[in-house]
Amino acid sequence: MRLILTQEVFNLGSIGDIVSVKDGYARNFLLPRGLATAANESNKKALEHHQRVLLKKREAALGSAKELAAMIEKTSVTVSKQVGEDEKIFGSVTTAELEELLKAEGIKVSKKDITLTEDVKKVGVYAASVKLHQEVSAKFKVWVVAQ
Repeated sequence: MRLILTQEVFNLGSIGDIVSVKDGYARNFLLPRGLATAANESNKKALEHHQRVLLKKREAALGSAKELAAMIEKTSVTVSKQVGEDEKIFGSVTTAELEELLKAEGIKVSKKDITLTEDVKKVGVYAASVKLHQEVSAKFKVWVVAQ
């Protein structure tokens, strides 16, 4: 049976793909859950229109992600932590803290998208990155200073 996927299905395809699957898989799993529709002419035409609309949205999202990445690349944030001997910090620098500091700079990103490239154990300068889009990520500096 030929189907058009309406949602991403693991090990089968992504949205808009036309796939051939066994009848039982289609009737018992994909169609009842709304993961696919029949691949007839009217659905194919609707898919083509929907793909044109999605392409424009993807291009707009990519453009805005690139603009945001340019802003992030110019940004550096300063985290103030209590320090013990040998300039070791108490606790750690979390992505939630970095999210709040970036928000204070006027950049709104999710803490889930922020990654620190290395563990922050001492006072110093560290690098962090933000994944904004499938194709776009930006790096920024994190300054850890004594409180």
